[in-house]
Amino acid sequence: MTGTDPEDRGSFFDALRRRTVSSDLSPGVPPAMRQATAYSWRLLVIAAAIGVVVWVVIQLKLLVVPLLVAILVTALVWPAFSFLLRHRWPKWLAIVVTVLGTIAIISGLLWLAVWQITRQFGSVRERTIEAVAQFRQYLIDGPLHLSAQQIDDGLRQAGSFLQEQAEVLWTGALAIGTTLGHVATGLLLTLFILLCLLADGAGIWRWTTRLFPRVARPAVDGAGRAGWRTVMTYARTQLLVATIDAVGIGLGAFLLGVPLAIPIGVLVFLGAFIPFVGAVVTGALAVFIALVYNGPLIALFMLIVVLGVQQIESHILQPILMGSAVKVHPLAVVLVVAGGAMIGGIPGALFAVPLSAFVNVVAVYLSTKAWRDDGAAVDSADLIWQTVPRDRGRRS
Repeated sequence: MTGTDPEDRGSFFDALRRRTVSSDLSPGVPPAMRQATAYSWRLLVIAAAIGVVVWVVIQLKLLVVPLLVAILVTALVWPAFSFLLRHRWPKWLAIVVTVLGTIAIISGLLWLAVWQITRQFGSVRERTIEAVAQFRQYLIDGPLHLSAQQIDDGLRQAGSFLQEQAEVLWTGALAIGTTLGHVATGLLLTLFILLCLLADGAGIWRWTTRLFPRVARPAVDGAGRAGWRTVMTYARTQLLVATIDAVGIGLGAFLLGVPLAIPIGVLVFLGAFIPFVGAVVTGALAVFIALVYNGPLIALFMLIVVLGVQQIESHILQPILMGSAVKVHPLAVVLVVAGGAMIGGIPGALFAVPLSAFVNVVAVYLSTKAWRDDGAAVDSADLIWQTVPRDRGRRS
């Protein structure tokens, strides 16, 4: 075929291609189906990757939970630590003062709570038994006319339900452990990680970024720093919320004569770190104690105090002190906290919101290629979790 004209060879191959039966079925598939398929397999890959990550976290729960606790505590104490560094304190002294001060505050709150519980537990227990007996008699003699057997069956079912829910929370996939040894190990590991983060957090982060390819390091570094600023803003805001709620509700319980006012304040303080849900649960506990011990009228006043403190904190004090720093829709908070509790119990509920905020900011930062704009801030209009302080004059 060496003497064959090139045009004849071209026509020969064209004819051969026309005679070849194609196995490509894509022309017969509607474009919408092709797009849906493309999205579907990508979503399946993402879901599989997330599942693998969750499985690894569950297997390493004794390491992951202390690490997350230490990161959150670091975000909480970072303003005080950086304040000491700015005033030319030696780093080792700033670390010692920050860590010992944090331990002293937590220990003092727990000691006050235990002290009041040991003093008033006997009277509260007696009054609770008396109130339950009165309520039981009311159900029998009141308009419902329930029998004792019906009441016992209802209490038994309610107790079983509460026990099941408590087991789900306490023995969640990310629970630190059920033995004293696990708890002690977790506390020591948390303290060690906290000291390392305060002493050389920047060096640890630089080492982490070097695990990625060189071309991706600017994006990883910028996204990580944006996420860290979000976590610090979240922690600072939640600390403010917890302090306001604890002081307001604890003081209200004390003035109304509700027992265990200090433990109520401590529980409110700790519960406020689980956004929205924690405040509702601890506030309901305060109202319940007032109802059992002091009666319906004081319980109503306690409910007014709880609702009033939460409204003042969220609508007046937070915008003034934080410049409307954190605005998250309650529906998003409830769904994320509920999902975290189902996956990881109490630790899952605690870390659900900060992890979601971190992931959201990092994803938006990477998708908008913000690192190419010399560290330009992420537009809050793109964020579900508005955890970056906004200018007061800017329109919400």
